[in-house]
Amino acid sequence: MPVFKTPFNGYSVKFSPFYENRLAVATAQNFGILGNGRLHVLDLSPDPSVPIAELAAYDTADGVYDVAWSESHDSIVIAAVADGSVKLYDLALPPTSNPIRSFHEHTREVHSADYNPVRRDSFLSSSWDDTAKLWTLDRPTSVRTFKEHAYCVYSAVWNPRHADVFASASGDCTVRIWDVREPGSTMILPAHEFEILACDWNKYDECVIATASVDKSVKVWDVRNYRVPVSVLNGHGYAVRKVKFSPHARNLMVSCSYDMTVCVWDCMVEDALVSRYDHHTEFAVGVDLSVLVEGLMASTGWDELVYVWQHGTDPRAP
Repeated sequence: MPVFKTPFNGYSVKFSPFYENRLAVATAQNFGILGNGRLHVLDLSPDPSVPIAELAAYDTADGVYDVAWSESHDSIVIAAVADGSVKLYDLALPPTSNPIRSFHEHTREVHSADYNPVRRDSFLSSSWDDTAKLWTLDRPTSVRTFKEHAYCVYSAVWNPRHADVFASASGDCTVRIWDVREPGSTMILPAHEFEILACDWNKYDECVIATASVDKSVKVWDVRNYRVPVSVLNGHGYAVRKVKFSPHARNLMVSCSYDMTVCVWDCMVEDALVSRYDHHTEFAVGVDLSVLVEGLMASTGWDELVYVWQHGTDPRAP
Protein backbone atom coordinates (compact mmCIF):
# COMPACT_ATOMS: atom_id res chain seq x y z
CA MET A 1 0.00 0.00 0.00
CA PRO A 2 1.15 3.57 -0.62
CA VAL A 3 3.53 5.55 1.60
CA PHE A 4 4.05 9.31 1.76
CA LYS A 5 7.29 10.95 2.91
CA THR A 6 6.88 14.17 4.90
CA PRO A 7 9.75 16.68 5.27
CA PHE A 8 9.11 16.92 9.02
CA ASN A 9 8.22 14.42 11.76
CA GLY A 10 4.66 13.11 11.64
CA TYR A 11 2.41 13.88 14.60
CA SER A 12 -1.17 13.13 13.62
CA VAL A 13 -3.17 11.72 10.72
CA LYS A 14 -6.93 11.96 10.09
CA PHE A 15 -9.14 10.62 7.31
CA SER A 16 -11.66 13.01 5.77
CA PRO A 17 -15.27 12.32 6.80
CA PHE A 18 -16.38 13.38 3.29
CA TYR A 19 -13.91 11.83 0.80
CA GLU A 20 -12.75 8.25 1.21
CA ASN A 21 -9.43 8.92 -0.56
CA ARG A 22 -8.43 12.04 1.42
CA LEU A 23 -6.46 12.48 4.63
CA ALA A 24 -4.69 15.25 6.52
CA VAL A 25 -1.35 14.97 8.28
CA ALA A 26 0.10 17.22 10.99
CA THR A 27 3.90 17.46 11.13
CA ALA A 28 6.56 19.27 13.15
CA GLN A 29 10.25 19.93 12.54
CA ASN A 30 12.98 18.62 14.87
CA PHE A 31 10.61 16.17 16.60
CA GLY A 32 8.37 19.08 17.59
CA ILE A 33 10.89 20.55 20.00
CA LEU A 34 11.78 23.67 18.02
CA GLY A 35 11.06 24.74 14.46
CA ASN A 36 8.42 24.93 11.79
CA GLY A 37 5.35 22.85 11.06
CA ARG A 38 3.47 21.76 8.00
CA LEU A 39 -0.08 20.54 7.45
CA HIS A 40 -0.43 18.18 4.49
CA VAL A 41 -3.65 17.21 2.71
CA LEU A 42 -3.17 14.01 0.74
CA ASP A 43 -5.22 12.17 -1.87
CA LEU A 44 -4.98 8.41 -2.42
CA SER A 45 -5.26 6.96 -5.89
CA PRO A 46 -7.76 4.11 -6.49
CA ASP A 47 -4.72 2.30 -7.89
CA PRO A 48 -2.47 1.31 -4.94
CA SER A 49 0.59 1.31 -7.20
CA VAL A 50 0.17 5.06 -7.83
CA PRO A 51 1.92 7.29 -5.27
CA ILE A 52 -0.06 9.37 -2.78
CA ALA A 53 -0.66 12.87 -4.19
CA GLU A 54 -0.32 16.04 -2.15
CA LEU A 55 -3.41 18.18 -2.68
CA ALA A 56 -2.23 21.03 -0.45
CA ALA A 57 0.42 21.90 2.14
CA TYR A 58 0.32 24.74 4.64
CA ASP A 59 3.43 25.95 6.43
CA THR A 60 3.39 27.23 10.00
CA ALA A 61 6.08 28.97 12.02
CA ASP A 62 5.67 26.35 14.75
CA GLY A 63 5.02 22.62 14.78
CA VAL A 64 1.55 21.23 14.08
CA TYR A 65 0.62 18.63 16.70
CA ASP A 66 -2.88 17.63 15.61
CA VAL A 67 -5.40 18.05 12.83
CA ALA A 68 -9.20 17.72 12.68
CA TRP A 69 -11.58 17.83 9.73
CA SER A 70 -14.70 19.94 9.88
CA GLU A 71 -17.85 17.82 10.04
CA SER A 72 -19.88 20.54 8.29
CA HIS A 73 -17.59 21.84 5.51
CA ASP A 74 -15.77 19.29 3.37
CA SER A 75 -12.90 21.69 2.61
CA ILE A 76 -12.11 22.97 6.12
CA VAL A 77 -9.39 21.52 8.30
CA ILE A 78 -8.26 22.62 11.78
CA ALA A 79 -4.64 22.61 12.97
CA ALA A 80 -3.46 22.50 16.59
CA VAL A 81 -0.22 24.48 16.65
CA ALA A 82 2.72 24.60 19.06
CA ASP A 83 2.56 28.40 19.42
CA GLY A 84 -0.75 28.09 21.28
CA SER A 85 -2.91 28.84 18.24
CA VAL A 86 -5.67 26.93 16.51
CA LYS A 87 -5.68 27.63 12.77
CA LEU A 88 -8.42 26.97 10.19
CA TYR A 89 -7.60 26.25 6.56
CA ASP A 90 -9.99 26.12 3.60
CA LEU A 91 -8.88 23.90 0.72
CA ALA A 92 -11.36 25.66 -1.57
CA LEU A 93 -9.44 28.94 -1.24
CA PRO A 94 -6.02 29.83 -2.69
CA PRO A 95 -2.99 29.35 -0.42
CA THR A 96 -2.60 33.11 0.03
CA SER A 97 -6.06 33.26 1.65
CA ASN A 98 -5.07 30.70 4.28
CA PRO A 99 -5.32 30.29 7.16
CA ILE A 100 -8.84 31.73 7.15
CA ARG A 101 -8.80 31.98 10.97
CA SER A 102 -6.20 31.86 13.71
CA PHE A 103 -7.49 31.63 17.27
CA HIS A 104 -4.79 32.40 19.80
CA GLU A 105 -5.86 32.01 23.43
CA HIS A 106 -3.94 29.01 24.74
CA THR A 107 -0.75 30.07 26.51
CA ARG A 108 1.16 26.91 25.62
CA GLU A 109 1.26 24.31 22.85
CA VAL A 110 -2.10 23.09 21.53
CA HIS A 111 -1.94 19.31 21.49
CA SER A 112 -5.33 18.23 20.14
CA ALA A 113 -8.35 19.37 18.12
CA ASP A 114 -11.68 17.58 17.72
CA TYR A 115 -14.77 18.65 15.75
CA ASN A 116 -18.23 18.02 17.16
CA PRO A 117 -19.67 15.08 15.14
CA VAL A 118 -23.23 15.50 16.41
CA ARG A 119 -23.93 19.22 16.28
CA ARG A 120 -21.23 19.87 13.67
CA ASP A 121 -20.95 23.56 14.59
CA SER A 122 -18.12 23.59 17.13
CA PHE A 123 -14.78 22.08 18.03
CA LEU A 124 -12.51 21.48 20.99
CA SER A 125 -8.86 22.23 21.53
CA SER A 126 -6.67 21.01 24.37
CA SER A 127 -3.34 22.36 25.48
CA TRP A 128 -0.25 22.04 27.64
CA ASP A 129 -1.62 25.08 29.50
CA ASP A 130 -3.82 22.55 31.40
CA THR A 131 -7.06 23.68 29.71
CA ALA A 132 -9.49 22.65 27.00
CA LYS A 133 -11.42 25.23 25.00
CA LEU A 134 -14.68 25.20 23.04
CA TRP A 135 -14.85 27.15 19.75
CA THR A 136 -17.24 27.86 16.90
CA LEU A 137 -16.14 28.84 13.40
CA ASP A 138 -17.83 32.24 13.48
CA ARG A 139 -16.77 33.57 16.89
CA PRO A 140 -13.39 35.32 17.21
CA THR A 141 -12.96 34.13 20.80
CA SER A 142 -13.57 30.80 22.51
CA VAL A 143 -17.06 30.02 23.79
CA ARG A 144 -15.67 28.54 27.00
CA THR A 145 -12.50 27.40 28.76
CA PHE A 146 -12.47 24.20 30.81
CA LYS A 147 -9.88 24.50 33.55
CA GLU A 148 -9.76 21.74 36.15
CA HIS A 149 -6.84 19.57 35.15
CA ALA A 150 -3.60 20.03 37.11
CA TYR A 151 -1.30 19.30 34.15
CA CYS A 152 -1.20 19.20 30.32
CA VAL A 153 -4.45 18.22 28.60
CA TYR A 154 -3.22 15.98 25.81
CA SER A 155 -6.58 15.13 24.30
CA ALA A 156 -10.20 16.32 24.31
CA VAL A 157 -12.72 14.19 22.43
CA TRP A 158 -16.44 14.62 21.79
CA ASN A 159 -18.87 11.86 22.66
CA PRO A 160 -20.19 10.41 19.37
CA ARG A 161 -23.84 10.40 20.54
CA HIS A 162 -24.23 13.34 22.93
CA ALA A 163 -23.70 16.77 21.40
CA ASP A 164 -22.74 18.42 24.70
CA VAL A 165 -20.50 15.74 26.24
CA PHE A 166 -16.76 15.34 25.86
CA ALA A 167 -13.83 13.72 27.66
CA SER A 168 -10.38 15.13 28.36
CA ALA A 169 -7.20 13.15 29.05
CA SER A 170 -4.40 14.69 31.06
CA GLY A 171 -0.92 14.28 32.42
CA ASP A 172 -2.49 14.59 35.87
CA CYS A 173 -3.43 10.87 35.48
CA THR A 174 -7.17 11.56 35.15
CA VAL A 175 -9.79 11.63 32.47
CA ARG A 176 -12.58 14.10 33.06
CA ILE A 177 -16.04 13.89 31.54
CA TRP A 178 -17.68 17.24 30.79
CA ASP A 179 -21.11 18.45 29.76
CA VAL A 180 -20.79 21.93 28.27
CA ARG A 181 -24.14 22.87 29.88
CA GLU A 182 -22.71 22.20 33.36
CA PRO A 183 -20.37 24.54 35.27
CA GLY A 184 -17.72 21.90 36.02
CA SER A 185 -16.75 18.38 35.02
CA THR A 186 -19.39 15.75 35.72
CA MET A 187 -16.96 12.88 36.38
CA ILE A 188 -13.32 12.38 37.29
CA LEU A 189 -11.84 9.05 36.25
CA PRO A 190 -8.47 8.26 37.93
CA ALA A 191 -7.72 5.89 35.07
CA HIS A 192 -3.95 5.35 35.41
CA GLU A 193 -1.12 5.99 37.82
CA PHE A 194 0.90 7.63 35.06
CA GLU A 195 0.18 10.33 32.49
CA ILE A 196 -2.79 9.71 30.18
CA LEU A 197 -1.88 10.69 26.63
CA ALA A 198 -5.16 9.97 24.82
CA CYS A 199 -8.74 8.83 25.13
CA ASP A 200 -11.54 7.90 22.74
CA TRP A 201 -15.22 7.01 22.97
CA ASN A 202 -16.72 3.80 21.65
CA LYS A 203 -18.82 4.59 18.58
CA TYR A 204 -21.53 2.06 19.51
CA ASP A 205 -21.82 2.54 23.26
CA GLU A 206 -21.74 6.14 24.44
CA CYS A 207 -20.82 5.05 27.97
CA VAL A 208 -17.60 3.25 27.00
CA ILE A 209 -14.29 5.09 26.78
CA ALA A 210 -10.70 3.98 26.24
CA THR A 211 -7.61 5.55 27.78
CA ALA A 212 -3.96 5.30 26.71
CA SER A 213 -1.12 5.92 29.11
CA VAL A 214 2.60 6.22 29.72
CA ASP A 215 2.17 3.01 31.77
CA LYS A 216 2.17 1.15 28.38
CA SER A 217 -1.47 0.06 28.73
CA VAL A 218 -4.79 0.83 27.12
CA LYS A 219 -7.77 0.58 29.45
CA VAL A 220 -11.46 0.39 28.58
CA TRP A 221 -13.98 1.90 30.99
CA ASP A 222 -17.74 2.05 31.40
CA VAL A 223 -18.56 5.46 32.86
CA ARG A 224 -21.65 4.00 34.57
CA ASN A 225 -19.37 1.90 36.78
CA TYR A 226 -15.82 3.14 36.61
CA ARG A 227 -14.28 1.68 39.77
CA VAL A 228 -12.61 -1.04 37.74
CA PRO A 229 -11.85 -1.06 34.01
CA VAL A 230 -13.84 -3.28 31.68
CA SER A 231 -10.54 -4.45 30.22
CA VAL A 232 -6.82 -3.72 30.38
CA LEU A 233 -4.90 -4.17 27.14
CA ASN A 234 -1.20 -4.89 27.66
CA GLY A 235 1.15 -5.44 24.76
CA HIS A 236 2.94 -2.18 24.01
CA GLY A 237 6.53 -1.89 25.20
CA TYR A 238 6.48 1.87 25.82
CA ALA A 239 3.98 4.69 26.36
CA VAL A 240 0.80 4.49 24.27
CA ARG A 241 0.37 7.74 22.38
CA LYS A 242 -3.06 7.40 20.71
CA VAL A 243 -6.08 5.14 20.93
CA LYS A 244 -9.05 5.00 18.55
CA PHE A 245 -12.21 2.91 18.51
CA SER A 246 -13.31 1.43 15.20
CA PRO A 247 -16.15 3.27 13.45
CA HIS A 248 -17.36 -0.11 12.10
CA ALA A 249 -17.05 -2.63 14.93
CA ARG A 250 -17.97 -2.09 18.56
CA ASN A 251 -15.22 -4.41 19.85
CA LEU A 252 -12.24 -3.24 17.76
CA MET A 253 -9.76 -0.47 18.51
CA VAL A 254 -6.34 0.67 17.37
CA SER A 255 -3.41 2.19 19.26
CA CYS A 256 0.08 3.47 18.49
CA SER A 257 3.07 3.77 20.74
CA TYR A 258 6.59 4.98 21.36
CA ASP A 259 7.53 1.31 20.86
CA MET A 260 7.11 2.14 17.12
CA THR A 261 4.16 -0.22 16.64
CA VAL A 262 0.49 0.09 15.76
CA CYS A 263 -1.74 -2.47 17.47
CA VAL A 264 -5.29 -3.59 16.71
CA TRP A 265 -7.25 -4.93 19.69
CA ASP A 266 -10.49 -6.78 20.29
CA CYS A 267 -11.42 -5.44 23.72
CA MET A 268 -14.22 -7.99 24.19
CA VAL A 269 -11.99 -11.06 24.32
CA GLU A 270 -9.33 -12.16 26.78
CA ASP A 271 -6.53 -12.50 24.23
CA ALA A 272 -7.16 -8.98 23.01
CA LEU A 273 -4.25 -8.32 20.63
CA VAL A 274 -5.50 -8.96 17.07
CA SER A 275 -2.49 -7.69 15.14
CA ARG A 276 0.69 -5.73 15.59
CA TYR A 277 2.22 -3.64 12.79
CA ASP A 278 5.89 -2.70 13.13
CA HIS A 279 6.37 -0.72 9.91
CA HIS A 280 7.58 2.50 11.57
CA THR A 281 11.26 2.94 12.46
CA GLU A 282 10.70 5.77 14.95
CA PHE A 283 7.95 6.61 17.47
CA ALA A 284 4.48 5.91 16.03
CA VAL A 285 2.44 8.87 17.25
CA GLY A 286 -0.52 9.20 14.88
CA VAL A 287 -3.12 6.63 13.87
CA ASP A 288 -6.63 6.74 12.41
CA LEU A 289 -9.34 4.49 10.98
CA SER A 290 -11.43 5.54 8.00
CA VAL A 291 -15.12 6.13 8.65
CA LEU A 292 -15.93 5.65 4.96
CA VAL A 293 -13.86 2.54 4.11
CA GLU A 294 -14.06 -0.31 6.59
CA GLY A 295 -10.65 -1.59 7.65
CA LEU A 296 -8.67 1.23 6.03
CA MET A 297 -5.97 2.48 8.43
CA ALA A 298 -3.37 5.24 8.44
CA SER A 299 -0.42 5.97 10.68
CA THR A 300 2.40 8.47 10.93
CA GLY A 301 5.46 8.86 13.09
CA TRP A 302 8.78 10.48 13.74
CA ASP A 303 10.31 8.55 10.82
CA GLU A 304 8.63 11.17 8.55
CA LEU A 305 6.39 8.59 6.89
CA VAL A 306 2.64 8.26 6.41
CA TYR A 307 1.35 4.75 5.76
CA VAL A 308 -2.14 3.88 4.50
CA TRP A 309 -3.17 0.24 4.42
CA GLN A 310 -6.02 -2.20 4.75
CA HIS A 311 -6.18 -4.02 8.08
CA GLY A 312 -4.75 -7.51 7.67
CA THR A 313 -2.27 -6.51 4.95
CA ASP A 314 1.36 -5.43 5.24
CA PRO A 315 1.64 -1.60 5.35
CA ARG A 316 5.02 -1.86 3.61
CA ALA A 317 3.82 -4.14 0.80
CA PRO A 318 4.14 -2.41 -2.61
